[in-house]
Amino acid sequence: MDTATLVTFIVYIVGMIALGLIGYKLTTNLSDYFLGGRKLGPGVAALSAGASDMSSWLLLGLPGAIYISGLAEAWIAVGLTIGAYLNWQFVAKRLRVYTEVSNNAITIPDFFEQRFRDNSRSLRVASAAVILLFFTFYTASGLVGGAKLFSSSFGLSPNSALIIGSIVIIGYTFLGGFIAVSWTDFIQGILMFLALIVLPIIAVQNAGGWSEAVNVVGNLTDGKNLEMIQGVSTIGIISSLAWGLGYFGQPHILVRFMALRTPKDVPKARFIGMTWMVLSLFGAVFVGIAGYAYLATADVSAELAERGIEMSGGVLADQETVFLALTQLLTHPVVAGILLAAILAAIMSTIDSQLLVSSSAVAEDFYKGFFRKSASNKELVWVARISVVVIALLALLIAKLNESLVLELVAYAWAGFGASFGPIILLSLFWKRLTRNGALFGIITGAVTVVIWDMYVPSDLYEIVPGFALAAIVAIIVSLLGREPSAEIQEEFDKAREVANS
Repeated sequence: MDTATLVTFIVYIVGMIALGLIGYKLTTNLSDYFLGGRKLGPGVAALSAGASDMSSWLLLGLPGAIYISGLAEAWIAVGLTIGAYLNWQFVAKRLRVYTEVSNNAITIPDFFEQRFRDNSRSLRVASAAVILLFFTFYTASGLVGGAKLFSSSFGLSPNSALIIGSIVIIGYTFLGGFIAVSWTDFIQGILMFLALIVLPIIAVQNAGGWSEAVNVVGNLTDGKNLEMIQGVSTIGIISSLAWGLGYFGQPHILVRFMALRTPKDVPKARFIGMTWMVLSLFGAVFVGIAGYAYLATADVSAELAERGIEMSGGVLADQETVFLALTQLLTHPVVAGILLAAILAAIMSTIDSQLLVSSSAVAEDFYKGFFRKSASNKELVWVARISVVVIALLALLIAKLNESLVLELVAYAWAGFGASFGPIILLSLFWKRLTRNGALFGIITGAVTVVIWDMYVPSDLYEIVPGFALAAIVAIIVSLLGREPSAEIQEEFDKAREVANS
């Protein structure tokens, strides 16, 4: 790697650690560590939500899917855009208000317990278990992406790459909690956005312009990679669009809504977040198409091989390295350092949020809930910090043993959360009749359906579809069969609705 690229990359990493130290100084209690004291402005909330949402799949997984399969994979971007908008439009403000009204709940399991007055703590345990299960796989996906980055950029072995990336991410999440995570995600969101604007432009220019790039891809794939409808199965389109359902149940995104300083910031945050998202997704699609055109026509196999990126039969051996390949072939060393930092930013911005939510489940939902009900705030913050390290090590083990693509690991975890929490979040916010048992059985149904469908059902239908549907149906039926919620719960629901609508 060029010295200028390396120096730029290192400066970025040092900056993120510095923000972690600042966050450490500003963190005094559990609310600060997990929600930043509900003080996020709309810009920080929007970009940190987007950055923690998109992860390495935006710069590695999605461009790689477009590169190898063409525009048929762009339906994922369409589904995500629709889902994200609906999440901001209908969930953000209502959840921000309700979690504060409901005894100032600071985590999703905490909200469920307060919302349904669940003295049995079964909702807290079930939702915390779901968080720990699926976030461990989600975090592993980011570590796989980090390994690809460090391995191809620095010539490191996969194991060394995994360890180095993990140390950096654990470092500032361990220190700074939500404050550090949100501010680093804000900066990383800007960096990701710039990368997905700059690199596609450079790639398209080097491919001879957009028209030429499209012609090359069309000729080499007999037009298949330029089709979004023809040749694409109905189940394939439904499965891709269904990614949008996942937004309603992602704890690391929902917690940004809960942390907004005021519900009145939601419209501004929604505009910023959706603008960032749409332009970034377009950029990722353009990287895949332009990358295919350029790499198929330029004689760069030997140069890429020197950098640890292999080509086979005119295409990349690992489709998810297309962003890395274009960065190292087409940009100035300093720009390359910034773009490579953007990939690390995408990885870090998601993993840090996942580790934070997972650590909150350990500290707040298990440790305080069952072992130390009288634990002090300081003690719980340190339990959360230690949990960050332990969960990250488990994810590291999964990443080391699992050879799946980044997109595959993300898809599994995304479906798990979307099916488990999505229907229950929506019903909790908009249906007064939902009961504790309805929510509990809905969460369990969603999680179990995703696991069983992925392991045993030979279908191309994305597991979030049956998982989400069954969870919603079970939650509604169980609620209607049971006694309606108490007057206290219904009054609180009415209060939250009134405040949210004001």
